[in-house]
Amino acid sequence: MKIKEINKAIYRKHLNQIIIGFIISLALLALLFGSTFIHFFGVSPEQVANGESNFRYNLLGVVLALMACSAILYQLRSTAFFDEVFYVWQLKQIQNLIYRKLKKIQLASESDNVNALIIMNYYYESLIQVYQLDDNTITLTQLIKKQQVLQQQIEEKQLTISSSQFEKSLLKEF
Repeated sequence: MKIKEINKAIYRKHLNQIIIGFIISLALLALLFGSTFIHFFGVSPEQVANGESNFRYNLLGVVLALMACSAILYQLRSTAFFDEVFYVWQLKQIQNLIYRKLKKIQLASESDNVNALIIMNYYYESLIQVYQLDDNTITLTQLIKKQQVLQQQIEEKQLTISSSQFEKSLLKEF
């Protein structure tokens, strides 16, 4: 996956709208499904007084609402409105895959393994982009320093490495 430029304002606006829409939809659908189940299958007021409850119907309503909202998001992920948000979500998934193998990749990069250097370069570049988009400035300076050290190592070995060389298949080596 190639790193591309993202408009931070549009990304944040769309992400906030998606989150708010998801929460509202989830709440409304959970109420609708739960109320419908209770109406048709729920216990009577006399049974509630005896200690029985409609908890399982409310829980089923929440689960169905979650499934419905997830299905809707899944269908909408390829629309233009979701471009930035879906791109960042995919980028975070790749970062997670790299993070799981990070110790091995770092050791290999210290030994000048070209594939490891490509992965580390991509990892740092993508992290910087996501940190900037999410306003995570606390650790950004440390990350930039790590990237600069990596760039210095790449230059010392006279290699030409860019994030565009990264492919998920490189991770299989580690």
